[in-house]
Amino acid sequence: MVHALHSRRVITPQGLRDAAVVIDGDCIAAIKPASELASDIPVEDLGDFALLPGLVDTHVHINEPGRTEWEGFATATRAAAAGGFTTIVDMPLNCLPETTDVDALETKRKAARGQCLVDYALWGGAVDGNQHELEPLALAGVPGFKSFLIYPGCDGFTAIDRANLELALPHIVRTGLPLLVHAELEPSINTAVAHLNSSGADWHRYATYLASRPDEAELEAIEMLLELCRTYRFRLHIVHLSTAKALPMLAAARREGLPVTVETCPHYLHCAAEEIADGATLFKCAPPIRSAANREALWEALSEGTIDLIVTDHSPCPPAMKRLEATQLGEETGRFDEAWGGIASLSIALPLLWTECERRGLSLLQLAEWTSAAPARLAGLSTEVGSIEPGKHANLVAFDTSASFTVVPELLHYRHAISPYMGETLRGVVRSTWLRGERVFERSHSGPGAFPAALRGREYSLSCSLT
Repeated sequence: MVHALHSRRVITPQGLRDAAVVIDGDCIAAIKPASELASDIPVEDLGDFALLPGLVDTHVHINEPGRTEWEGFATATRAAAAGGFTTIVDMPLNCLPETTDVDALETKRKAARGQCLVDYALWGGAVDGNQHELEPLALAGVPGFKSFLIYPGCDGFTAIDRANLELALPHIVRTGLPLLVHAELEPSINTAVAHLNSSGADWHRYATYLASRPDEAELEAIEMLLELCRTYRFRLHIVHLSTAKALPMLAAARREGLPVTVETCPHYLHCAAEEIADGATLFKCAPPIRSAANREALWEALSEGTIDLIVTDHSPCPPAMKRLEATQLGEETGRFDEAWGGIASLSIALPLLWTECERRGLSLLQLAEWTSAAPARLAGLSTEVGSIEPGKHANLVAFDTSASFTVVPELLHYRHAISPYMGETLRGVVRSTWLRGERVFERSHSGPGAFPAALRGREYSLSCSLT
């Protein structure tokens, strides 16, 4: 049925409009003044709630199949819908088997089918020795590849060294798809850890963990990747940039015309090392959260265009893996060297970011570019999603920018309701989320919200032609 949503603040690529968004089936049919609507079209008036394009998160760790006790498609997509995300792209590690060949991709597809509240795509993995699997994965529909230059925390998804990366890159170039890289190199980290251990450093202290993952590890990795990009001209994407010290070389790479894009994450934009208490392992991620000055430089880089997009790096785990409490004899709580590195934030990332945007006078138009349009381009989905335009999927978010709320467990919706943001008061509330024209989440002024729709989430499988 044709219907419309009216808001005085519709976020479009042309700017903010007082308009009605007309929805016909899955897609946006028109954007026009409400006064121009035919009298027989049902209209829902959202008033001053901003109407944003559905958010796109290209960095989500769902972990199913194999580690569904960490997170699964059902719980991750519920959290996504509650957070205004209508499209997510799952990372190829942490699941079993890891998504490093077509058989594993099909296994993951089977696990996801019928479980998802929002739409999704599945990255392939580029690991040590699987270069001949990359083109088949591309032909099977993955939007790109993820690799680690350092041990990722899961034995089955191996880090890739420079020699193996150079074996993989000609195949990646033939696909035309992006290579997403966790850009840290081990030598600087190994040296730092050895020094900390020899000096008797206390691993309960956040300062110890921060010192164990120095900026140099990121800088050396990014320098190497830019050199390879210069040689092979592949689409390079730097995931979860944490160090602002890399910004000058990344800006220079852009001026040079290298095909490089960069992401950062809500935790790097909201948190600061100086504010993290010792033993607060819920804040552990890799690369680490750095200083307040570093955080401000990342925001400046977003505004200037050196950083392209913001994604969550939603990486949940069972609470025991965060060393929040001792589960066996001799185990210590609050040790950063033993805790799992990852932060879950799908359901509250938008308010986290809006809280910070308001403090800096940044607009919803900018936020929509960073969290929807730019991620959609990275994943090759911008013809379907990423903006409010006629012909695109009616993926929409009603966002109450003036409301505040306190983070409590029942608002998180992912599998394990733990969060470093628990108890914080944030600005902005997702009131409704629509997936292809149908409401999949609704939250009133009280309560955690409801999920009124059937599980309509489907996979985006890209069409690839090798060059």
